[in-house]
Order: sequence, then structure tokens, then C-alpha cells
Amino acid sequence: MTNGIVNNSTGLEGSFASLGLNKTAYVPPHMRNSQRAAPSAEFVPSAPPPVSTPGAARGGFAADKPPAFSNTRSISGPGRPPAQNWSGGGSGGGGGRGDAIGFGQWRDGKHVPGGRNARMEKELFGDVGDTNKQQTGINFEKYDDIPVEATGAGVPEPVLEFTNPPLDPVLLENIAMAHYTVPTPVQKYSIPIVANNRDLMACAQTGSGKTGGFLFPILSASFTVGPAPAPDAPSQYGRTRKAYPTALVLAPTRELVSQIHEEARKFAYRSWVRPCVVYGGADIGQQLRTLERGCDLLSATPGRLVDLLERGRISLANIKYLVLDEADRMLDMGFEPQIRRIVQGEDMPGVHERQTLMFSATFPRDIQLLAKDFLKDYIFLSVGRVGSTSENITQKVEFVEDHDKRSVLLDILSAGQAPAANGGNSLGLTLVFVETKRMADGLCDFLLSHRLPATSIHGDRTQREREMALNTFRSGRTPILVATAVAARGLDIPTSPTL
Repeated sequence: MTNGIVNNSTGLEGSFASLGLNKTAYVPPHMRNSQRAAPSAEFVPSAPPPVSTPGAARGGFAADKPPAFSNTRSISGPGRPPAQNWSGGGSGGGGGRGDAIGFGQWRDGKHVPGGRNARMEKELFGDVGDTNKQQTGINFEKYDDIPVEATGAGVPEPVLEFTNPPLDPVLLENIAMAHYTVPTPVQKYSIPIVANNRDLMACAQTGSGKTGGFLFPILSASFTVGPAPAPDAPSQYGRTRKAYPTALVLAPTRELVSQIHEEARKFAYRSWVRPCVVYGGADIGQQLRTLERGCDLLSATPGRLVDLLERGRISLANIKYLVLDEADRMLDMGFEPQIRRIVQGEDMPGVHERQTLMFSATFPRDIQLLAKDFLKDYIFLSVGRVGSTSENITQKVEFVEDHDKRSVLLDILSAGQAPAANGGNSLGLTLVFVETKRMADGLCDFLLSHRLPATSIHGDRTQREREMALNTFRSGRTPILVATAVAARGLDIPTSPTL
């Protein structure tokens, strides 16, 4: 019996040997990751199929399909080596897929605009009758009457219309789709000032087109010059998790940086430039994943940016353009230490190696000191009366006792109602500012109890709640917005509301 078992075992081993299941060819250690012996003569392993997953495509390998995420216009991320027929950009904006509709690329030292994307155009610019996407709040006709004073050495002549030069043709198409007809006064001067590599300190009223005043010249120059290479060497996997933006926009509130980011997306459409936004109160993991896919123009609040700098996820070494928007408001909110750390305590190029643009509604002494430290040989631009109210606003003051305020507010809202098509009444957009968060919620509840569609926004609400409140207000679904000072500056409301 024992011999039989041995004989059977030997027979099985022989059978296994004939099948090639017990024997493997010896492979030297240095060849084991690249070469394996064939299990049998009948099975010959072929080359692995092309990787088409979004993660593999982002890693720098050829892919048959464009990446899965919709906001990608560039596959080569920061520090990633270029693949065949691709152009790798150090800042995350140099590479791209020609078939990524709506996104351009930087290829062979040239800007190659992406194809038109109807869905993206509707998202960014809206339909013809979509007032939420059109700049109806800007009264272009009245801008010619606003006084402008530009002081400094060698002030360039202002531009009177959007033309090429000095603006890139792709940018001009985006400006036209955004329904901008002529430059505002601040844009007339900021475009040639930035094009001539000068620093700028601009004092202009809210609603004067300041966002376009710095986005237009920065994007136009970026389209022409292309991305800058990342100073750090890539990791062993051919990629780095650190973002290297070339333009940084600092603003005081989440709402304002989100609004600037949406404008940047709009005017960077079909280009290689990828805008990103970071702010507190939102999912930092999602923001980090977005930064890893590449960031060329970064809009940020000071606090969240300091956090990401400490984590080593953002480098400012490639910054060519620094923008401080609503600078006086940032100082009022106590952000000066963070701003000085970002500009002077990190790896940002010095004042002579970058262009710095400061925008402020007022020009107090602390702003003057900040300009002295951050700007070089700058041009001072004053649009309108500094610190004054826009001429498009009609002001009326009523003195009311504290206990009568709510009843007077109800009277004002009732007087502002207009007949609706369904036989009822409709309200125009109305902004009500209060001093505290508790007052905002209390007044909102009071208005809702009187069947008035209202919502509130303040610092204690989550970012999602704040964005939802602004969206429903802009669209008119809740035409009354009760707000604290968080909404006092820089928000773009398409139609002129009652305050």
C-alpha cells in the first residue's frame, strides 16, 4: 500500500511536470519585475492593455479616454513627466489632452485652445436670458462720467475697448460671452498697467469691475507665456502632491473667493490655465484632491492658505502675480499677520520678482503701510471718490425707534412688492443687514412667520448653507436675504437689490 501511494504520488508529480505546474524557470532578481517565465508553451502572456483609468492617466501614462472628472483640462500634474504627444507643465497647466473639450493645453511652446463645449458654456455663461450669469448689475453707460486719477511715473495710456493687443483672442471671446461690452474705468487702466509689468494700488468702489481689472491682464499674459516648471524634482512615481500656482488672489471671505474663482473659471475657459479655490469651512480633502490635479491661478482666504502651506501642499515659489482684493476689509478682519506671513515668511518671490496688485475701497494709513511693504514703484489709481457710495445707489435714511424697526421693515417690504403674473405679489431682491448672528436668524424667522420668503447668512452657518442661501437669493426663490457683515463686501448680485 505504501509503495502504491508513492507510485501514485510520483505519477501525479509526473503529470504536474508534464503540465508545467510544478516547475518554473529561474529568473534573476533584477529581472523579476520585468520578465516572468511562461507557464506553458500554449499560453503566451501579452503586453498589458493600455491603462484608461483616470488615476493612471493623471500619473502620466497614455490613456484611451479623457479623465473622468469634468473640470480637468490638463492631465500632466505638478512635476509629472510628459508622455508621448503630451506637454508636461511644471505648474500643472502645461499638459493637456487635445480631446478634452473645453480645456486647452500648452504644447510645443504654444497655447492651443480647447474646443467649444456647449454644456460648459451654459454652466459658465448661462443662456441668453439668464440674468444670474449676466453682468446686469454693471451700468456701463454711467462709467464714462466717473472721475479717474492715475498717479505715478510713466503711467501707460488707458485702453478704451477690449482689443487684441493687449488681450489674448481666447480671452476676448470669453469676455464677449460674459456680456462685457466696454472696459470699466479700473479695467481701462489696470490692463495696460499690468501688461507693462507695473505694480498697482487701486482704490475703487464696490461694483466697479475690480475682479475683471486683475483677472483680464493676468490671464491674458498667462495664455501667452505659458506655465512655469516646478522647482522641486518629482517623486519616484513621477508626480508631486504639491501645487505650484503662478497667480495668487487673496480675499477676506469664503463668498468672495468663491465668486472670484467662478469668474476665473469663466475667463479661463478653453485655455490651459486651471483655476482653483481654497477656503475654510469646506471639505479640505476635496480641496487637496483638486490641488493635486494642478493649480495655476489660486483664489484663497488667508487662514486656509496658511494651513495648506504648513501641510506642505502648496508652494508659492512660482508666484508671478499677487493680488490682494478688498485689502482694507482683510485688515479690518485681523488678517494682517497671516498676509505678512504668506507674502514675507514663505517661499514667495520677493517684491522685485513678482507683480503685486492691491485693490481697496478705502485708503487708510494701515493700507498705505501695507502698500509700502508689498509694492514697488507702483501706480496709484483712484476711481470715483475714494470711500464714497456708488452713483448707481439712491440713499434714503429713516430714523426709527428700536421697538418699531420690524414693523417699519414690513412696511418697506410691502411697498416694494410688485404685481405678479399669477395675481399675487412678488418681491424684488432685498438685502437686510444686521449687527449680530442672533439678530440675523431672529429677523429671518420673523419674516418667515409673516409669510415673506427669507433666508439668512452669517459666520455660524456652514459653507454649504451659505452658498445655498446666496444661490436661492440670486435666483429669486428667497428674495429677502438677512445678513451680517460677512456679505457686506464684494458680492456680485446680478440685479440691483434694495438694501
